[in-house]
Amino acid sequence: MSTAAQLSRRDKVLIHCAPIREDRVDDRALRTAVHHARKTEAFAVQQSFDKAVIALARAVPIPKEIIEWVPTESFIATPRRTWKKYVQNPVFLATGIAALVIAVILIFQLVDRLNRFPGETTARRLLTTAGSAHAMMLDPVKTDAGGIGDYLFMKHRLSHYDVPPEFAELKTIGCRVFDDEEGQRVAQVWAVEKKMQFFLFPAERDPKTGAAKHFTGWRYVDQDRWTGVVKEQNGVCFMAALRGNEKDLAPYVSKKNE
Repeated sequence: MSTAAQLSRRDKVLIHCAPIREDRVDDRALRTAVHHARKTEAFAVQQSFDKAVIALARAVPIPKEIIEWVPTESFIATPRRTWKKYVQNPVFLATGIAALVIAVILIFQLVDRLNRFPGETTARRLLTTAGSAHAMMLDPVKTDAGGIGDYLFMKHRLSHYDVPPEFAELKTIGCRVFDDEEGQRVAQVWAVEKKMQFFLFPAERDPKTGAAKHFTGWRYVDQDRWTGVVKEQNGVCFMAALRGNEKDLAPYVSKKNE
């Protein structure tokens, strides 16, 4: 039995498509078929015929009119690789994954920066305080939250320590004033509803001018499974905090930043 007869039907079909130069073979199945057929007489005849045809085609002069309209290099089309080939390339795949990870990290950093506000560090620290506080630590003050500002001014001389209208109607059971680790006067109020706590503290100041850093609307912050919503007004920050998440506080605050 001849070597040609040993070729599979698939190999016989593929070798009819084989290019003259084997370095142009980029398909695994075609490369295997060429390897099997390399020593066959039929394949050698086919290669010789293809080379003769190519030599004849190259010898045919291209009309001048055609050259003027189309550049010579456009006559020979380079092989195109499909997007599937690029995706299957390990180098391309690794580069794509790395670029995606970097993009996700940058997006998270951008979102985090956009959500930051002056006084956020203090707010997070006070959320930790809220998690360890007990009602017995506070002086009994049973009133509407809207009246706490007058109480704090008369007893502790704290001006502008007012509860915003969104929380003013809630009932309170206790209040205390203490100095935090930075020496700021902080008012802590315990409300009846959902064991909510209010914190009022000085807004963050510009180290150069000493002016309060203002921000508009409500800002959310979370720490140790506690969530707070913060608003600044007249140089004082108010934060309502509870054990839960944003959806638990959302009904109390305005839907649109003022």
